[in-house]
Amino acid sequence: MTHPFSTRQIPFYLTAAGPCPYLPGRQERKLFTRIDPGEGPGLNDALTHAGFRRSQGVLYRPACEQCDACHSARIPVETFDWSRSFRRVLKRNDDLVRHEKPAEATAEQFALLTRYLDARHGDGDMAGMSYGEYVLMVSDGAQRTDLVEYRDPAGRLRACALIDRLRDGPSLLYSFFDPDDAPRSPGTFIVLDAIRWTGQNGFSNVYLGYWVPGSRKMDYKSRFRPLEVLTSAGWQSLENILNDIGDEPGADEGED
Repeated sequence: MTHPFSTRQIPFYLTAAGPCPYLPGRQERKLFTRIDPGEGPGLNDALTHAGFRRSQGVLYRPACEQCDACHSARIPVETFDWSRSFRRVLKRNDDLVRHEKPAEATAEQFALLTRYLDARHGDGDMAGMSYGEYVLMVSDGAQRTDLVEYRDPAGRLRACALIDRLRDGPSLLYSFFDPDDAPRSPGTFIVLDAIRWTGQNGFSNVYLGYWVPGSRKMDYKSRFRPLEVLTSAGWQSLENILNDIGDEPGADEGED
C-alpha cells in the first residue's frame, strides 16, 4: 500500500532522558517525529500500528535505554468479553447520549476538563492547563479526529473523549469526565462505548495507548479482555505476555 509520505525520508528525533511518569525511579526517552499536514492521516495510521502514539502534531513512542515496560495496546472487538460487570457499567450509563463532533474545543468542555484535572490529577503534568493549551490539544495536528461528548437527558455534558479514526478502528487519545460521577465508572464506560461503536460500524480494534505493567495509572487497560499488546514479535495476546512476566492485571481505572 502506497502512502503519501513514502516518497520522502521521515526525520526522527530522540528526547533527553527524564523521569518516567509511569514507573517511579526509572528514566524515559522518546523517539518522535512531527506530522506534516499533507501526509498526516496516512502517517498517523502507519505509525500507530507500529507502536507510536499521537499527541497534537507529534507521533512518539518510548525509546528507553534500560526499560521496555511500555507496550501499545488494542482491543480486538469481535472477541471482546462482555462480562457482567461491564454490562452493569453500560446499564448505569444508558441515559447518556453520544454526540460525535469535529475536533473543536469549547468553553464547556474546558470547564469539565478543569474540574476533572483538579479532582483527579492535581499534581499531574496537565494541572493548571489554560484554555489556549486545551485548544491546541484538541485541534493541533488533528488527524481524522473527533470529540465524542456524552450528555445526560438535561443536556449537561458529563464526559468527553478525544479520538483519532484509524483504518481499523478508533484510537482513544484522552478522556475526561465529571469527577462527581464516580459511581457510573465513566472511564470504563468510555472504553466500553468505543468498543460497542467499533463493532457496530464494522471496524476491528480499539487502540488504548500504552499498557504498562506495574503502573497504577496505566495497568487498568489489562481488564479489557482479550487485550493485544505489540511486541518485537508483533501483536500478541496479553495472556501470553502475563505468563512470560508473571504479572497480574491491576484493578485501577485510568485514562490515557
